[in-house]
Amino acid sequence: MNNNFGFPVYEKALLTPKQMGLADQLAIENSIFSMQLMENAGQGVAEYILSNFRRTQLAIYCGPGNNGGDGFVVARRLFDAGWPVEIILFAPEDKLRGDALENFNLLPPVLTKNTNSIAKEPGLIVDALLGAGLDRDITGKMAKLVAKINAADCPVLAIDMPSGIDGQTGQVRKNAVRADFTISFFRKKPGHLLQPGRQFCGETILQDIGIPAKVLKIIKPQTFENSPNIFTLPKTKIVGNKFHNGHCVVVSGDELHTGASRLSARAAQRVGAGLVSICGTRRALLVQANHVTSIMLDEADDAKKLARILQDKRKNSIVIGPAAGVDENTRNMVLTALNSGAATVLDADALTSFAHAPYILFTAIKELPDRRVVLTPHGGEFEKLFKSIKLFKSINGKNETASKQSRALAAAKVSGAVIVLKGSDTIIASTEGVAAINCNAPAHLATAGSGDVLAGLIGGLLAQNMDTWQAACAGVHIHGEAANLFCEARGIKGQGAGMVAEDLLELTPKALDKIRGWQ
Repeated sequence: MNNNFGFPVYEKALLTPKQMGLADQLAIENSIFSMQLMENAGQGVAEYILSNFRRTQLAIYCGPGNNGGDGFVVARRLFDAGWPVEIILFAPEDKLRGDALENFNLLPPVLTKNTNSIAKEPGLIVDALLGAGLDRDITGKMAKLVAKINAADCPVLAIDMPSGIDGQTGQVRKNAVRADFTISFFRKKPGHLLQPGRQFCGETILQDIGIPAKVLKIIKPQTFENSPNIFTLPKTKIVGNKFHNGHCVVVSGDELHTGASRLSARAAQRVGAGLVSICGTRRALLVQANHVTSIMLDEADDAKKLARILQDKRKNSIVIGPAAGVDENTRNMVLTALNSGAATVLDADALTSFAHAPYILFTAIKELPDRRVVLTPHGGEFEKLFKSIKLFKSINGKNETASKQSRALAAAKVSGAVIVLKGSDTIIASTEGVAAINCNAPAHLATAGSGDVLAGLIGGLLAQNMDTWQAACAGVHIHGEAANLFCEARGIKGQGAGMVAEDLLELTPKALDKIRGWQ
C-alpha cells in the first residue's frame, strides 16, 4: 500500500486533537489570525443554529478555554440576531486567557452571564465547555453540570466534541454530554466516528473555518473515514475474459454447515470475481450442488487436496473460515492457503482455530510478506486470537482509554495482516499504521451471515488484484452501502428490519453502481 496520500483522500482525513492543534498553528503561520479562526468557528455554529432552529431561549455553557471562546462568539452573534441568550460560565472571569478572554470582553454588557444555573428554561443548549482536547475525567462540579445539560428537555448542540468524549478514542471520560448535534471544524476526529463517542455526538456537521487544506501535507494524517475517496474499485476490462477478473476459492464447512461458505462465494461473484469455486468434502459438495449453478465445485477434504487445487495460480484468492469448523483440519487448510501465495481472507473459525497458538498463524503470514492477507474478526474472535500477545496486555490492562483503533493497528503490526475489526464502527487497519473507520453501516447489518458476505466481498476484490487495505476498505463500505439500499427501499432511513444476509447479495451490484457514480 502506498502511504503517500493526497487529495481527494485527505478530504476524509481524521485528525486527533493534537493534530488539529497543529493544523491551527500551521494556519496561523500562513497569516490567518487565531482570533479569526475562533470568529469563523463561532460564526459557523451561529449560522447553523439560525438556519435550523426557530428563535428560542438559548443557554450556552462555556469553559475557560478556546471551546468556551467559540461559545462566546456564538452568543454574540445570536444576541445580535435578536435571540434571548444566556451564558453559563464554568470558570471565574479572571481565569479566561488569550482569544477566549478577548471574545468574552466583546460580549454586549447586557447579555446575561452567570456561573450558577440557568435562569430561564432553555429551548436550545450549546455545549462549549471542553471540546475535544480534554485530558482528564469529568468529575465534581463539572459532572453535575453535564448531568444538568443531559436532563434538560431541549436539543443540545456541542461545539467540536461533546464535553467528556475523548476526541482521539471516542471513549467517555467518566461523564459526558449527550448531544443531538455536534459541529466540528476543518476535519472530523476519530472520536466522532468511534463508539461510544459517535452515539454521544448525534449528527456531526463539519464546518470550514478557513484552515488551508495544504496543511494536511505537513500533518500527514494516517486515519481516515472509510469512503470511496480512499479506494478505487476495479475497472471492468473491455478486452479480456473471466480469468482477468480473478478466481476466488471458498472453503466449505461440512454437509450440515454449507450456508456460510455459500454466502461468501456468492458475495465474491457479485462483487466482480471472474470465477468462484467452493471446495470441501464430497458430502458437503453434494449439498452445495443443490444450491449453486454458476459457482464451481472442487473436492478437497484435507489440506493436501487443497494444495493441489491452489497449484493452479489462476486461483488467486481464497476465503477460509465461515462455518469451516474449529479444528486441526481448518488450521492445516489455512497454513496451506498461506503457503500457496494466494491472497487470503481468514474469518470466523479460521481465526478461532489458532486461538491457542496465534504465533503459528502470524509466522505463516509473515513468511511471504508480499502475499495479501486480511483477517476479519468480530470483537470476541479478536480477543481470543490476540489475548496472549503481550502487546495487548499492556493496552488492555494498563491503559483503559486505548481505542478500538489502536488495538486494531497493533494487531495488524503483530500479525502481518490487514485487520478488519468488525462492529458498528468497523476499523480497517494496515500493517503500515494506516487505519480507516467505517460509519455507513446501519444497525440492522448485524444479522446472521452478514460477516460471511463481507469475507466474500473482500475475497472477490482481492481476486481482482486490489491493494489489500483498499480491498478491505471497499468490501466494508460496499457491505454497508448494500444494507443502506435495503433501508432506502423501505422508505425510512436506517430502518432495515427483516433484512437477511441474502438481501445484501442482491443489492451488491446496485451498491457498486452507486459507489462508481461517486468515483
